[in-house]
Parts: sequence; C-alpha cells; structure tokens
Amino acid sequence: QVHMVESGGGLVQAGGSLRLSCAASGLAFTSYTMGWFRQAPGKKRELVAAINWNGGRTYYADSVKGRFSISRDNAKNTLYLQMNSLKPEDTAVYYCAARWGDLAVSDAYNYWGQGTQVTVSS
Repeated sequence: QVHMVESGGGLVQAGGSLRLSCAASGLAFTSYTMGWFRQAPGKKRELVAAINWNGGRTYYADSVKGRFSISRDNAKNTLYLQMNSLKPEDTAVYYCAARWGDLAVSDAYNYWGQGTQVTVSS
C-alpha cells in the first residue's frame, strides 16, 4: 500500500521560508515523477513544481519561479520543496503526488498525500 506523508507546513510571515517534505513508501520511488500541488480556498488545485525520477528535469509554475526549489532524495524516498520569499498568496494546502512515468505539466498523478497547510501572514 502506498503512503505519502507531507510535513513541514505551518504559519510564517511574508518574506519567510519553509521546507516541505514528503516521505513516500510502498512504491518504486525512482519510477515516479514527483510533484507538489497546492489548493487555496475557492481556487483550483494547481501544480506548483515537479521533478523527474533522477532530478534532471524540473518544472515550476510561473508564480513560484525563483522562489521555490523542488528536490528529491531517492535513497530516502523523500521529496522536498524549499519555499523562500513567501507571499500571502502562497497560502494553501500543499500536496505531494507521484506520477508513473515522465514529467508532464498535468494533474494526472497516481498517488497523493493528505496535504499540509501553509499559511503566510502579511
């Protein structure tokens, strides 16, 4: 059974930083593209960042380019999202997700975590 557990969310002031982690188990981690999504109240879920199996390719939404950095540690089956220069509009529930196969800008992911709340105060 696949489990994906996010951690690292919380409350931070604008301009601050957070690092999200996602520990995955029950899947062949290196066979999956990994992604971070977020969903704010009343808004559609959006793909924030994604990384291919070996970290050689990444994708970032325009809204987070230059501020967020996605990485993965395949030895630990763990995905990360370093978030710097946070803005109030980054407030959302952040989800990690696993997609079988290549990186694509898509929400067609196979497995999802339960989400972690990130709140950025102004």
